Amino acid sequence: MPTRKLISFDWAMKRLLRSKANFGILEGFLSELLREDVQIVEVLESESNRDTADDRSNRLDLRVRNHRGELVLIEVQYERQHDYLSRMLYGSARTLVEHLDAGQPYADLVKVISVNILYFDLGHGEDYIYRGTTRFHGLHKHDELALSRAQRQLFPGRERTHELFPEYYLIKVERFDDIAHDTLDEWVYFLKHEAIQDGFSAKGLSEAKEKLDVLKLAPAERAAYERWQDDLHLQASLVASNYGLGKIEGREEGREEGRQEGLEKGREERTLEIARAMKANGVAPSVIAQSTGLDHEVIACL
Repeated sequence: MPTRKLISFDWAMKRLLRSKANFGILEGFLSELLREDVQIVEVLESESNRDTADDRSNRLDLRVRNHRGELVLIEVQYERQHDYLSRMLYGSARTLVEHLDAGQPYADLVKVISVNILYFDLGHGEDYIYRGTTRFHGLHKHDELALSRAQRQLFPGRERTHELFPEYYLIKVERFDDIAHDTLDEWVYFLKHEAIQDGFSAKGLSEAKEKLDVLKLAPAERAAYERWQDDLHLQASLVASNYGLGKIEGREEGREEGRQEGLEKGREERTLEIARAMKANGVAPSVIAQSTGLDHEVIACL
């Protein structure tokens, strides 16, 4: 079992992984996730690339450009957000638009890969890592649309249409069962526990174990990191408390509404019974209406 606590990945994204000297850690993570060797050329400006009063935000993002010119968006999200899938779509679409200058042909659009590290259960599914792509399947022949020869020349290295569209990865960290079946699982273990077990061999983890050691932080940096951790725990507690209180209040409100609806329905049924009895005894409809408050149309149908 691990004996040394490491810096959380989100803190590393904010403070350490933006440095070229530490690209090897990110390159290792992305290489294991994408199943190909990834080299990072540069880190691009993003919302969380600045130290501001928003340091306690429960969301962090990092944008990098790899050696193929593709843009990789890495985002860490702690707080439950039901419209997160829509935000993923917006983020990739905005990135596409931002990186196509006026007058450029559409063929110059960059490939966007959206990597989302989630500390809440998004959607309904049994797995803990999901990949999403855009594919075109024939409705009659059931084949998958491929690029033509001319299109392959226009887009070197691409064979299928989905390779041109944004690609999405969802890592639902909390659903991981802590059993590392492969090197990607070793990275998920680190994302969940901020620790690396002896014997892990995934790309980038040995460098992470060396450079993300909490004990190697300068005193001021370690204090800032501890405050960051405390803030995350506080946010998680507030979310859990508000969620629990909301469930209790919702149940109480539901019970009260149910009681009121039951009483109202009982009164309506009793009124109809009285009206039927009065009508059966030959009481004039106008008298029934005046006595019960029912409309003449309702009385006529009794």
